[in-house]
Amino acid sequence: MEGTGSLYDWTVIRSILAIIQWWGFNVTVIIMNKWIFQKLEFKFPLTVSCVHFICSAIGAYLVIKVLKLKPLIVVDPEDRWRRIFPMSFIFCINIVLGNISLRYIPVSFMQTIKSFTPATTVFLQWLVWRKYFDWRIWASLVPIVGGILLTSITELSFNVFGFFAALLGCLATSTKTILTESLLHGYKFDSINTVYYMAPLATMILAAPALVLEGSGVVEWFRTHTELVSPLIIIFGSGVLAFCLNFSIFYVIHSTTAVTFNVAGNLKLLLHFRGSSFGTQFHL
Repeated sequence: MEGTGSLYDWTVIRSILAIIQWWGFNVTVIIMNKWIFQKLEFKFPLTVSCVHFICSAIGAYLVIKVLKLKPLIVVDPEDRWRRIFPMSFIFCINIVLGNISLRYIPVSFMQTIKSFTPATTVFLQWLVWRKYFDWRIWASLVPIVGGILLTSITELSFNVFGFFAALLGCLATSTKTILTESLLHGYKFDSINTVYYMAPLATMILAAPALVLEGSGVVEWFRTHTELVSPLIIIFGSGVLAFCLNFSIFYVIHSTTAVTFNVAGNLKLLLHFRGSSFGTQFHL
């Protein structure tokens, strides 16, 4: 009995540590992305997202193939396209929508809208996956939805495009989290193998739209900026942190569940605003 209790305690501790590291990487990447868009004037969310996925692909390759810190889990080619490709596609949409919203609305407002994610997660699991929840869970979502609507109406920096980008991002986040939970728990994947298989597919999906829609703008940005070393260090540094963030996301989902993951995201938001009330300024 003591052994079982110790195992349970370690599982809880591991989940808490996973959530804390995810919080740290999440906030850092958001701040760096906002800095890239505003201060560096590199206003190309598709390109930034593509850099993040390339860094994630390289990082996972180094961990598994070069450093051999984790064994490679072999996946049938059919399952790569049937299971991993849809998740990669949704993950791309999620990241891109988040970066697009950061161009038009403040970080704090974007994070407030993201707190809608537990509601969309419960709704999608009920509607699509036929998972049923206790009425108390549904009731707990009412103040969340009402609070977000009230905040949106009174937001001074409200932007319709940024608002809907963040709102659609909530749906993409919910879908991604549910699919990831199924992949990790159903196929016994670990977090680094998930990044290993997902990141190259996500890069492939995003590369063409980034080139077509933002290629000329990126070339013009390079042409008009004489000092490139520092900006490129920041941009690719955000890519390295994005790899850590992607790893931590899948690790949290592996350690908990889809709903717990999104509720933890709301707790992160609560702590952020609590810190802001003591003088921590989050706007850039």
